[in-house]
Amino acid sequence: MNPDTSGTDSGSNALRRTLKTRHMRMIALGGVIGAGLFVGSGVVIQATGPAAVVSFALTGTLVVLVMRMLGEMASAYPAVGGFYEYNRLALGELAGFMTGWMYWYFWIIVVALEAVAGAKILTHWFPDVAQWRFTLGLMTIFTLLNLLSVRSWGETEYWFASIKLIAIMVFLGIGVVVVCGLWPGFSGGFTNLTAHGGFMPLGLAPVLTGAVAATGFYFGSEIVTVAAAESAEPERAVARATQSVVSRVLVFYVGSILVVVTLVPWNSAGIVQPYVTALETLRIPAAAQIMNGVILTAVLSALNSGLFASSRMIMALARRGDAPRGVARLNKRGVPVRAILMSTAFGYAAVVMNYISPEHVFAFLVDSYGTVAIFVYVLIACAELRLRGRLEREAPERLRVRMWGYPVLTIVAIVTMLAIVAAMAFIPDQRLPLLFGIMSALVMLAGYFVRRRFGAAAPPSA
Repeated sequence: MNPDTSGTDSGSNALRRTLKTRHMRMIALGGVIGAGLFVGSGVVIQATGPAAVVSFALTGTLVVLVMRMLGEMASAYPAVGGFYEYNRLALGELAGFMTGWMYWYFWIIVVALEAVAGAKILTHWFPDVAQWRFTLGLMTIFTLLNLLSVRSWGETEYWFASIKLIAIMVFLGIGVVVVCGLWPGFSGGFTNLTAHGGFMPLGLAPVLTGAVAATGFYFGSEIVTVAAAESAEPERAVARATQSVVSRVLVFYVGSILVVVTLVPWNSAGIVQPYVTALETLRIPAAAQIMNGVILTAVLSALNSGLFASSRMIMALARRGDAPRGVARLNKRGVPVRAILMSTAFGYAAVVMNYISPEHVFAFLVDSYGTVAIFVYVLIACAELRLRGRLEREAPERLRVRMWGYPVLTIVAIVTMLAIVAAMAFIPDQRLPLLFGIMSALVMLAGYFVRRRFGAAAPPSA
C-alpha cells in the first residue's frame, strides 16, 4: 500500500533530497502567510466588524486540523505529489486524478495572479515602467530560479518566509505595546472592539460569511507535504514542520487581525488597507512603503511557491499516467524542467488573458480557484479518515504523527467544510465562485473519463 516515492520514469534521475529541516519549517509557516492576509483581510473586517477575529479563528482551526491530517499522512508516506498520492491510495484513481488536477489548477492561477499583483506594486515605485514589463520580468526570474535546483527554490522561499514572519512578529509586538498603553500618544485598551456598534455590529451571519471568505487566505501551508519528497529527512522534517504550523498559524492570523481591529475602527475608510492604516495610525514614518515592501515579499513568495507546487503536482500526475508521461522526466540536476515549463506556460498565458479579456476568461479563473481549494481539502480529510484505519491495521509503526481525536475531529472537519461549500450558495458574493468552481470540477471529471477511455493504464499504488 506504499505509494511510489521513487524518482520518475526509468532512465531519468531521482529527485534531489536537498531541502533541510529549516527549509521545511519555514516553507510551512511562510505558506500560511500570504498577500491575502495583508490585503484581503480588510474585506472580511468591513463585512464582519471586530468579530472578524472570530471568523479567522474558525477557519484557522479548520486549517490546523487539515494540516495535522497531512502531517500524519506525509510522515507515513513522503511521496512526490504529497496528498495526490494519499488520496489516490485511500480513495481510488478518480479522487487522485481530481485532487492532482484541481491543485495544479489552483496554483497556476495563483502564479498568474501574483505576477500581476507584484507588477502593480512595483509600478508604484517605478511609474514610468509599463506594468507588463514587470509582470514578464517576474515570471522570467522565478521560472529560472525554479529551473536551477530545488535547493535554490528552498533557500529563496526560506528568506521570503523569514521576512514575512519577522514583519508579523514585529506587528504583533507593536500591538501589545499599544494595547498596554506604552506607545507614545495612545492610552491603550480595546475601545475600538466595541465602540462602533459593538463587537458583532452586523450580527452573527456575517461572521460565518467571513469564515467562508477567509478560507482561501490560509491555503498554501500544505506545500510542505509536497516538498517532503525532496527533503533530506522527509518523515522527521514534515512532522516538525506541520506541528510548527499547528502551534503558530492561529497566533499569526488571529493575533494580527485582533491588533488591526483594536487600532483601526472597523467602519473607517482606511480598513481597505488594514495593516498600512494601522501603522499610519501609530504615526510610523513611511508606513505605506514599509507595508508595500512586506506585501511584495508575500506576493513573490506565493509566486515562487506556486511554481514549485504546480510543477511537482503535474510531475506526480504524469508519473501515474494522469498527465503526459514525458512531463515527469528530470534533468541531470534532478529538476523536472518540463513540468516547470508546462506550469509557467499557463502562467504566461493567463497574464496575457488578464490584459486581453480581464472581464471574461481571467475573471472565470479567479472566481473558480478558491472553491476548488476547498474541494481539495475535503478530499484530503476523506483520505485521512480512510488511510488512518488502514495504517493502524497494517503498519502502525508509520504513525509518527497522529491526528487528534480520530475519527471524530476528522469527521467534524469534513462536515464543516461541506457546510462552507453549502453556505456559499446562500451568500450573494460567493454564488458565482461556487458555480465556477463546480464547473471547473466537472471539466476535470470529464477529463478523468477521457483519460480512462484513451489513456494508458496507471501503474499500481502498491
